[in-house]
Amino acid sequence: MALDTLERSAPPIFRQGLSATSKLVLLALLSILLMASDHRFLISQPLRSGIAIVLSPLQWLSLQPARAVSAMGQYFGNLEAAQDAAQNFQTRTVAQAQRLQQVEQLTQENAQLRQLLELRAQIAGPSRAVEVLYDTADPYTDRIVVDRGQIGGLVQGSAVIDVAGVVGQVTRVYPLVSEVTLLTDRNQSIPVMNARTGSRHVAVGDPNMQGGALELKFVPSATDIKQGDLLTTSGIDGVYPAGLHVGTVSQIDRRVDSSFARVHATPAAQPRGRHLLVLMPIKDWPVAPEPPPESKRPGKSRASAGASAGAKP
Repeated sequence: MALDTLERSAPPIFRQGLSATSKLVLLALLSILLMASDHRFLISQPLRSGIAIVLSPLQWLSLQPARAVSAMGQYFGNLEAAQDAAQNFQTRTVAQAQRLQQVEQLTQENAQLRQLLELRAQIAGPSRAVEVLYDTADPYTDRIVVDRGQIGGLVQGSAVIDVAGVVGQVTRVYPLVSEVTLLTDRNQSIPVMNARTGSRHVAVGDPNMQGGALELKFVPSATDIKQGDLLTTSGIDGVYPAGLHVGTVSQIDRRVDSSFARVHATPAAQPRGRHLLVLMPIKDWPVAPEPPPESKRPGKSRASAGASAGAKP
């Protein structure tokens, strides 16, 4: 028989000590005694305090991961809230800036419209207020498109002005819109008069100058003209009423080898606004009724009759 198969435990006859039941009862009584003593005399309080002191660093270390996760979540939450607040603030700022710009634009348009109304009251002929829609896409012309056409009462050849002076002339009329050729266009010409001397000239658009200008054609070198002279419409063409501002003489070049001087002028209506005034051609203005002759006036007839009666003996 192998030695490892032999039972190494002591025989029951040699066992000593209390039984398991007795140990359980004894330990239960001891536990009750200790709990009562601790409750009465606070025996375990110093031990608990010492254990708490020893375990305090471990508790702090065990709480750090949870605190780190909570702090990280709070940080990202606050960061997102701050980004949202910054975006909302930027949106409100842009909206307020846009409103401010619109208010300034509306204020300028209101002032310009008031000036156009005052100018309209000073002109005897019929007129139409129009709004500039856009510039034409042709780079070789200087034209704009306005929001009125044949339905709006515009006719070809009408003069277009603003509060500063003459802007151009209506050259094409469609049912709903019209094209206005500006004075600075190379194909546009206008008869002008020097307000200082009364001499008449013809101004032609010169787009080659920076910003666009006017050039007076066939001006004799001996003509009395100076820089700063005001050029107005002469009214002899039947299109532009007399006295409208056209431009100011800006440059005079008198050459020895030529009998004509090159005279350039700066347009008065520059820069142009959004709202313009279209004047009907002078030939389409309503004719004012002629006053009755002196002999046919009733008051004059009575006065003459009374004078005749008083003259009789």
